[in-house]
Amino acid sequence: MPQPPGLNDAERRLWAAFPSGTMVVLGDDRPAGPLPDRIVRGEILTQLLLGAGDTRAGTVAALRLRGAYIVGRFDLTGGVVEHELRLELCRFVEEPDFSNAQTRQLRFSRCRMPGFDGGGLRADGYLSLSGSVIEGEVRLPRAQLSGGLRMNGVRITATAPDKWALFSGGLVVDVGAFIRDAHITGGVRLVGARMNGGLFMEGTTLENPGRIALDGQNMVVEDAAEFSKDFTAHGTMRLRSARFNGILSFSKGALDSGDPARMALHASHMQADEMLLLPRERIKGRMSLSYSRINLIMDSPKYWPEELYLNGLTYEILRSDGTFKDRLSWVSRDREFHLQPYEQLAAWYHSVGSDDLARKVQLAKLRARRRRLNPVGRVWNHVLDWTVGYGYRPWLAFAWFGVLLALGTTVFSIDAPKPIKQPDERPAFHALVYSLDLLIPLDTFGQQQAFDATGWSRWVAYTLVATGWVLATALIAGVTRVLRPN
Repeated sequence: MPQPPGLNDAERRLWAAFPSGTMVVLGDDRPAGPLPDRIVRGEILTQLLLGAGDTRAGTVAALRLRGAYIVGRFDLTGGVVEHELRLELCRFVEEPDFSNAQTRQLRFSRCRMPGFDGGGLRADGYLSLSGSVIEGEVRLPRAQLSGGLRMNGVRITATAPDKWALFSGGLVVDVGAFIRDAHITGGVRLVGARMNGGLFMEGTTLENPGRIALDGQNMVVEDAAEFSKDFTAHGTMRLRSARFNGILSFSKGALDSGDPARMALHASHMQADEMLLLPRERIKGRMSLSYSRINLIMDSPKYWPEELYLNGLTYEILRSDGTFKDRLSWVSRDREFHLQPYEQLAAWYHSVGSDDLARKVQLAKLRARRRRLNPVGRVWNHVLDWTVGYGYRPWLAFAWFGVLLALGTTVFSIDAPKPIKQPDERPAFHALVYSLDLLIPLDTFGQQQAFDATGWSRWVAYTLVATGWVLATALIAGVTRVLRPN
């Protein structure tokens, strides 16, 4: 097809080079103004990509352009593009529109544009915006990128606080999504996205303090999700109901909600094979892992936030440089008391053979619960704790029993009780046996019925009888609690 009339010099060169796919270089810098020898109309690019130019046998037609100032609409809405597009160091006056288009490889390298619309885009190759500066919104809802997504070193700035910097829903990316060393001001929305080759955001900074930095609800990521190696999120990372079939890593990253009352990481109802929660500094803001299922959690106490929600979280392996006391602090950082985090931690200690630590977790659970009871309940719970350790330390009852038995033996050896039966009807008095008879709720040895303490020692006898009943009741209640914890 001959060149259409009305082309400027840059457009004629581009039209002539299209059949062979040769790179047309109009400049290597970023043009700051509409330089006449660099102006290319978006309509010309559209025509070439939709097949207006002739192809040449033995060559691959492609549109390759460097250093152009592109004016007008570059609109491929609903089009079918059979050619590769490669634009470098180009500047767009209006945002390119590839919505609902079918294309091959698309590469916008170190370009400048006021936005990009790829809603419904289907690309057989990859979409690359690496190194570009975008002052507006990148839209990729329902896009399908078979060759991957590359946005390394991109700079995106949303035009308003209520606008997304990167907006997508139902995005499907094969091979991998690489958004490394980028700086994005405004929210990133990846709701329902499927990253079949992983999501890699090492070194990227997301700036949206006090709002959503990344919304990845219901996202599915295969292989790895790397929010690591100097990744920084100023705003909420929302990964609710996301699934990570591999590693979810925050190693050497930073999470800062920008508001202590907001979530820094909202990852409830999430599933992950492995979670590395080892950022380079303490998480600033709240964090939720409620009702999530994670096979392996690697973390460290020095990075935990002050408020942590773990109710419903299940895991198989915990790895940390913290102590047992740190783990107790970990499960107690929820403002509201829940039994499940303690039960899960106790089950994990039991699974690794640390039965003694598992019992200590159960004790900590009941003590934490005690603070939320009414006064009468708190008093009785204190009794259970001091006497039998809620049934997890039954030896305490025997220790108390031994102390009281020694006290009674000493007292009644000094001030023997008077006989209340005839000599031939009573056994010989023995202070130890008499004290034992008072402590045991049943009249076992006949001493209590044959002798009666008098004076000040009578109050010791009353004390032994009362404490005997308390110890017996506490022991029965504690053992029942252990055997039937529900």
